[in-house]
Amino acid sequence: MFKKILIANRGEIALRIMRACHELGIKTVAIYSTADEFSLHVKFADEAVCIGPPASSESYLNIPRIIAAGEITNSDAIHPGYGFLSESAEFSKICSENGFSFIGPGPEMIKSMGDKATAKNTMKSAGVPVIPGGEGILSGPDEAKKIAEKMGYPIMLKATAGGGGRGMRFVTKKEEVNDLYEVAYQEALNGFGNGDLYIEKFIEEPRHIEIQILADKAGNVIQFGERDCSIQRRHQKLIEESPSPAVDDKLRLKMGKAAIAGAKSINYVGVGTIEFLLDKNQNFYFMEMNTRIQVEHPVTEMVTGVDLIKQQIRVHSGEDCPSYNSDYKLRGHSIECRINAEDPEKNFRPSPGKINNFHMPGGKGVRVDSHAYSGYEIPTHYDSMIGKLIVHAKNRKRAINRMQRALEETIIEGVKTTIPYHQKIMEDKNFNSGKFDTSFLESFSFESKKNKG
Repeated sequence: MFKKILIANRGEIALRIMRACHELGIKTVAIYSTADEFSLHVKFADEAVCIGPPASSESYLNIPRIIAAGEITNSDAIHPGYGFLSESAEFSKICSENGFSFIGPGPEMIKSMGDKATAKNTMKSAGVPVIPGGEGILSGPDEAKKIAEKMGYPIMLKATAGGGGRGMRFVTKKEEVNDLYEVAYQEALNGFGNGDLYIEKFIEEPRHIEIQILADKAGNVIQFGERDCSIQRRHQKLIEESPSPAVDDKLRLKMGKAAIAGAKSINYVGVGTIEFLLDKNQNFYFMEMNTRIQVEHPVTEMVTGVDLIKQQIRVHSGEDCPSYNSDYKLRGHSIECRINAEDPEKNFRPSPGKINNFHMPGGKGVRVDSHAYSGYEIPTHYDSMIGKLIVHAKNRKRAINRMQRALEETIIEGVKTTIPYHQKIMEDKNFNSGKFDTSFLESFSFESKKNKG
């Protein structure tokens, strides 16, 4: 087992990893920019090293400075969390070359799964259902038109190095291809340094369903059921839950087996998520694989009782998956709301600043993952998420009721937050019925009755 882990991240995920490390008896090292000097992950680490000014490029994305911090603190492993360098093949490679265990996949694995066109072909070879589309990278808009004519419109143009909806365009007819191809190409090039695009058939009324897997170095792979991440705004997840109201036991087993087959086909090690689109006829298709811990991992922890971060650390230290022959039953229902410092009444404009009053809810079945506190200054330089509110209850109806109660108890003053928006969703009849897809928020009407921050 590792003796000291440097956490190459910030905010709530850094604090979450730190808690798991301390419970395992592992010392922790926090890195921080000058903007994060007073963040809780800095306060609760055994050691902390300032690695630069606020800009991510000079701090949390600066590999030489992170490696130097690991060397001067005698760390033996580096945990990247999510975001920043968590899916950087270069970072994984450099960590290994400098004697650090990277708590994530090796560089070749990250590279193969990070390129979505390659990942799709890999999963197809493993027998995992994939979305109909082209065989690889498009040569240009003319090739896109030829493939689209065979498949039929609508289609999606997607950046092979993309994420978060960038470099992605919905195309309904031939006349739109040229313009939208150029827009997607430029957006991907600017956002990822890679403008390569691929084409897929558009899945109508899709749900975004992902399967959590854990794999060890001995080749064992287990899955922990699904998460429904269909409540999204501009391809950014806002609410996640487990289990999905659209998935029954038979489908869950089928999707779980497909996820395991995909992970085994690439000799995967660590935690990972196989993401699928589920259509209205219960057909599912591979979309992508995330080779890291995800923001929404707590809902899986709540319904399985498994600490995914601890298991991630254990398998990378050489331990086997826990009881890998066991069938983990999902117990009850869990929902997560991402609390962002944004103003939903002004098109979700970021709302950085000082939190004057901060009170988080408690009680049975309520969990809060946050690095914020009263007096905390939210930086302007990073993601706007300041915490996650997670609830667990016997069934979905009770979980929704519990989330409504927890949101009502949450007080964040001094900045605007998405709390009123979440409250409105919890009251929505379509959300409560469980009959929704990824387009849910496109027709959702928000009018704040009571703005709590």
